[in-house]
Amino acid sequence: MREFIVEADGGSRGNPGPAGYGSVVIDAATGETLTEAAEYIGVATNNVAEYKGLVAGLKAAHQLDPAASVHVRMDSKLVVEQMSGRWKIKHPDMKPLAAEAARIYPSSQVTYEWIPREKNKHADRLANEAMDAGKRGGQWSPSASTAELDARAARSAAEPEPTGPPGDAAAGAARARAALTTRSRGDAPAADTAPAVADTRAARNVAAPPVGWAAPADLGAPATFVLLRHGETPLTPEKRFSGSGGSDPSLSDVGREQAERAAAALAARGTIQAIVSSPLKRCQETAHTVAARLGLDVHLEEGLRETDFGAWEGLTFGEVRERRPEELNAWLASPKVAPPGGESFAAVSRRVSAARDRLTARHAGRTVLLVTHVTPIKTLVRLALGAPPESLFRMELSAASVSAVAYYADGNASVRLLNDTSHLR
Repeated sequence: MREFIVEADGGSRGNPGPAGYGSVVIDAATGETLTEAAEYIGVATNNVAEYKGLVAGLKAAHQLDPAASVHVRMDSKLVVEQMSGRWKIKHPDMKPLAAEAARIYPSSQVTYEWIPREKNKHADRLANEAMDAGKRGGQWSPSASTAELDARAARSAAEPEPTGPPGDAAAGAARARAALTTRSRGDAPAADTAPAVADTRAARNVAAPPVGWAAPADLGAPATFVLLRHGETPLTPEKRFSGSGGSDPSLSDVGREQAERAAAALAARGTIQAIVSSPLKRCQETAHTVAARLGLDVHLEEGLRETDFGAWEGLTFGEVRERRPEELNAWLASPKVAPPGGESFAAVSRRVSAARDRLTARHAGRTVLLVTHVTPIKTLVRLALGAPPESLFRMELSAASVSAVAYYADGNASVRLLNDTSHLR
């Protein structure tokens, strides 16, 4: 079962007065922001705005995974105690909002925790952005939000950034999970308890339980690479070898449409903080399409280019098997064998690993979009899993698909997504 943390807040400049809410859904295992929501709601009280923030956060989490376990963190003692069933709800404006919040998830899947205001800065910033937008006569826009960056900067000012080069993780996500802590829920706090994963970016001093797989309580925010394969080129549907030693084709009309859809989906998530691209034309075109939506620059990384397939460039797999069967068999049998005049997968692995280390050191604690190719993406996933080289032939990566890997300060990595094409459907 996936575990989410929902942080929510609301505010009113006048109580009642111009009001807005903000909420953020966080992956409890990695500390990554998954989605944000904020809205200017007109004239309302603080408590109504806080409840609306809770409802929006729960709905956003439910859209991501209706079966998830959700741990709500708010600095409103009133909302936390009322939703936990310990305080009665008397105000007529709040009763329907509390009922709406209770219907989103079964009560067995939701726990509540009060936190101090200073630990709820992300949601608080979103609420203030929403109220600022309302003051200007508009509504909050995720593309214009700096709440995630502001909240991260505030945490960075309070604590040093995690250091240490990320390595390849054979253990996967297990050691990268934050500590579990037990929170009381509902009307019977002594008996009705459920585990909730602590927010690794805010709850800093929770001790890890004595279980063998648990990581230390605070690994810090990971460097998260969102891996976007470029859109289709004229060679893609023909399944031709198209690496860095060939014609360097541009995107086709289909590929440009795929890039636009990927850009829209990434803009809606609102989590990308930097964009890095392979220098090949098809990746740069895809990256700049996304960058135009997000208002970011594109930085090139030579290590993210595709494999050089040498003499096989432009040929299909079947054509290579027919014309060069011995070469192909040797290539399939060993990652150290390169196509004639080309590059071996072992060489690609060394190149991609070096690029990964440079980028994780440069973007510690940030979410970065890497626009690249099939082999570099599969290689990053393979290394993160500690899988053997032959696993490269056992992964499917569609054009304009999205994958994600998070890298932690203790050297572990966690594969969070592979070959997501939902934005293309």
